[in-house]
Amino acid sequence: MTEPLNGKSALVTGGTRGIGYAIAQRLMADGAAVTVTGTKPDGAGPEGTAYHAADFSDPADTQACADWVAGAGFDILVNNAGVNKIAPFAEIDPEDFARLHQINVTAPFLLCRAAIPAMRDRGWGRIVNISSLWGKIAKEQRAAYGATKFGLDGLTAHMAAEVARDGIIANCVAPGFIETDMTRTFLGPQGMVELAAQVPVRRLGQPEEIAALVAWLAGVENTYVSGQNIAIDGGFTRV
Repeated sequence: MTEPLNGKSALVTGGTRGIGYAIAQRLMADGAAVTVTGTKPDGAGPEGTAYHAADFSDPADTQACADWVAGAGFDILVNNAGVNKIAPFAEIDPEDFARLHQINVTAPFLLCRAAIPAMRDRGWGRIVNISSLWGKIAKEQRAAYGATKFGLDGLTAHMAAEVARDGIIANCVAPGFIETDMTRTFLGPQGMVELAAQVPVRRLGQPEEIAALVAWLAGVENTYVSGQNIAIDGGFTRV
């Protein structure tokens, strides 16, 4: 079995469950030494990963994590941690709006800024920011969340334009409807069936499918895909 990321180190934020967990597993299977973050002091990611506690809703904790990242010298950074909030536009709480931006945009910005110097020094680095289909298309009651994901896409594209000359490749991945424990709990069995019927491939995506794309974008084979926001959604955003 080949391990294309052997000798590389990776950080996956929000890597204790769902998509982040699958990404951490895949990067580790590809040979990377993986650290994941979570909010619990005693949290854990997949077996074999290291763990670092960080609460990105707390600006001070976020900056402390960024300071730690600056000294860790990761080769690969995957900003996966994020939160959602569904609410009519007129009812969005400004505090919720600010909290979503803190977690979904400010935290990735600070971690990217912290990780880039070490990547630049070695002439190689990969950054993958996890966006959403709501960062590509619009839907009612998604204004607060969608604003953060459109913002993350813009941040990534402009950052990529600056760092590509240093051997650093940065992209966004925009998952569609993915089957996770959270999705199953929120929708229930019938809701899952109804949602799958809206997707051209007639099913929800699996976390491992997101992980496979992230692993390629973060790997040594990707030398020319940069500054993109790639939808992986079963064709939903093209309907």
